[in-house]
Amino acid sequence: MNNLHHDTAPHSSDKRTLRRFLRHQRKALSQQQQQLAAQRLCDQLKTLPEIRRARRISLYLPVNGEIDPTPLIAWLRQRNVEIYLPVLQPFSANRLWFVAYRPNTPMVLNRFGICEPDLRFSAQRHNRLPTWALDTLIVPLVGFDANANRMGMGGGFYDRSLAFMHRPGPSPALIGVAHACQQVASLPVEPWDVPLQAVVSDHGCVRRQ
Repeated sequence: MNNLHHDTAPHSSDKRTLRRFLRHQRKALSQQQQQLAAQRLCDQLKTLPEIRRARRISLYLPVNGEIDPTPLIAWLRQRNVEIYLPVLQPFSANRLWFVAYRPNTPMVLNRFGICEPDLRFSAQRHNRLPTWALDTLIVPLVGFDANANRMGMGGGFYDRSLAFMHRPGPSPALIGVAHACQQVASLPVEPWDVPLQAVVSDHGCVRRQ
């Protein structure tokens, strides 16, 4: 996957500056560029075995220029795939629930301005799924490299919620998604990082070596 921003991106050791740079890159895209990127992304996702075989998938609703995976929803529902959304877990520091996203799911804005299932709905255990029971998670990111390493927003929500994957046992496939302009030459890997199987962008797919 070619990327024009390797030479202009700040060094990966300065994470705060790099995050700011990459968030600016994606927010600078026009609405038309965003829509085209979303369609190309979803065309790529439909070919992945981790997506095609999944019966329970989590994805996200985009904000702040994140690439939009929601054109995939109609295709997933046609295939009778159960769809879940990440929800900020109450009374817990930086952890997520994964809550059923159906046509009638009541939605609210959370403290970050992200639309999510409301708390009364999410708090009912039958409306959510243990993270390990998901087949595939489609996760947002700020930056990625050619080895599918991920730079998140810095809050650690996904890393904390997926920490169980460092131990043996059932676990979902993790697919990062991003605009191609969010690729950098390399990213440092931290001990708490939960590895992705792949990162898919509007220009292609990179897999962990």
